[in-house]
Amino acid sequence: MDDEITGSIVVPLPEPRLEVDAGLLDRLAGDDPGVMEGSAPANCLINDAWLDGLADGLAEQAWVEVDLSARLPAGLLHALRHEIEILDKTEAMTRAGVGRGADLVKNRSIRRDKIAWMQGCSAPQAELYRFFDKIREGLNQRLFLGLKRYEAHYATYQEGDFYKCHVDSFRGRASRVVSLVLYLNEGWGLEDGGELRVFDPKNPESVVGLVRPEDGRAVLFLSEEVPHEVLPARRTRYSIACWFRQDEVPLPL
Repeated sequence: MDDEITGSIVVPLPEPRLEVDAGLLDRLAGDDPGVMEGSAPANCLINDAWLDGLADGLAEQAWVEVDLSARLPAGLLHALRHEIEILDKTEAMTRAGVGRGADLVKNRSIRRDKIAWMQGCSAPQAELYRFFDKIREGLNQRLFLGLKRYEAHYATYQEGDFYKCHVDSFRGRASRVVSLVLYLNEGWGLEDGGELRVFDPKNPESVVGLVRPEDGRAVLFLSEEVPHEVLPARRTRYSIACWFRQDEVPLPL
């Protein structure tokens, strides 16, 4: 199941305003999910050994869990969490669907999250995109994936929300190649649910990983190969989903 989705691009208003300025959001809105490419190097703690580990994990088991809290610039996780909280409070996020373009279906029996596409307009998003650029370059150098660009969105799961088992891209499309999910939840406990359940690409009935959505925790996996699902959350759950792509221009909707 391909979960590529259409929707508006929204950028949160700065602190302390929480009211939505409709005119500003309209001017920032668009029809594609805000792809960023070719940014400056990231000011973050990424080194060759760390990138080697990412590449090895993807090559050997098609997915890898990492802690990015020590790799991202200081304060960035807090700033990103602040943005998504504003988007959530101002009802600027839209209900996500399954499929693309005319095939988009908003089926609440499959997924119940809300999203807001990122465009890199705010300082925290631009800093995160520089981080994504370093990962894209590092994976290309090690795995020869030919990743040319990426797209990303914020996602909010309210209490009871989930996303049934799926893969992020149809096999053979060569669009979304590597998926990355970054979590933005402080003090997340076992009782809060919302884990990402990862299945064996060769045996979709077999669970090979369970990732708790703790602040700074991230998971990377091959988009076409790794089935995964989001278990029901028991409190509001925030994350960022990013897809690294091989195609040069956005696919027609």
